Formats: sequence, C-alpha cells, structure tokens
Amino acid sequence: MATQSTHTGVDATAHTSAADPSHSASFPPFDASTFGGQLFWLAVVFVALYLLMSRVVLPRLSGIIEARDTTLGRDLDTAARAKQQAEDAGRAYEASLAEARARAQSLAQQTRDSLAADTDVKRKALEADLAERIAASEVTIAERKAQAMSNVRDIAADAATAIVERLTGQAPAPQAVAAALDAPTR
Repeated sequence: MATQSTHTGVDATAHTSAADPSHSASFPPFDASTFGGQLFWLAVVFVALYLLMSRVVLPRLSGIIEARDTTLGRDLDTAARAKQQAEDAGRAYEASLAEARARAQSLAQQTRDSLAADTDVKRKALEADLAERIAASEVTIAERKAQAMSNVRDIAADAATAIVERLTGQAPAPQAVAAALDAPTR
C-alpha cells in the first residue's frame, strides 16, 4: 500500500505540472503566443522612456552643458585678462627699468662733466661712489623684477589651479601646476 501512495503522489504531481500552464517547458519570452503582448509593452515602455528623456532629462542635461560652457568661457576670459595684465606689468617694468637706467646714466654723465675740472683723485672717488649706487640700483631693480615675476607666476598658478578645479572639481597638485608653468611654450 505504501508503494501505491508513493506512486499515486508522483503521478499527481506529474499530472498537475502538465495541466498547469505556468509550469510549461518553454521560456515565456520565447513563447510565440505572448509576442503580441510583449511587443505592446515594449512600445509603451519605449514611448514612456522617450518622453521622459526628451521632456525631463535632456533639458536638464543641456542646461548643465550650457552652464559649464558659460563658466568655461568666463574662466578663459579671466585667464586672458590676467595674462594681459601680466604682460602689461612686464612691459611697464621694462619701461621703468630703461628709464631708471637712462636716468642713472644721465646722472653719471652730468656728474662726470661737472667734476672734470676737479682733480683725478676726487673724480675717481666720485666715479667709484656712482658705480656703487648704480650697482645698488640694479640690485634693487633685479630684486623688484624677481619679486614682480614671482607675483606673476603666483597669479598664473592661482588662475590655472582655479580653472582646473572648476573644470574637474578637484584642485590639481601644486607640483603639477608648477611643472605646467615651467614647461616650455611652443
């Protein structure tokens, strides 16, 4: 009797799975009888996603791209103005240097002309004094030039760091900025 109940249980399970369509042997997406419904829902989902993308996502994305382009343009304009200011400062420095040298040379010539009547000893002492003044002035000018050029480099480094940070969201390493500033231009 135990064999019959076991056999009957197996037969009942086999009969239930054969009669139940949810337990069919074919994979539902590959069943030809469901193609119509699948194509309908594919079209519905495609249209819904298309409308979502075209009405919500793409306008936001284009707004972000326009904002980034505006920011990039503004940053490039700022960098160009900073570069122009640095170049103007360099030209002004060169002009003041030339003027200072011209004044120093003019002063030396006037002093030599007025002291020509004095003795050779006084003239040589005065020329030595003037040479020291010129050297001190050139040292001062060289120091100011170095200071001005270091300010220009700092401004360029700050501008480059700000631009890269704005574009990428991360500030570059100071060594990378220094290497980029030291790289020869073409």
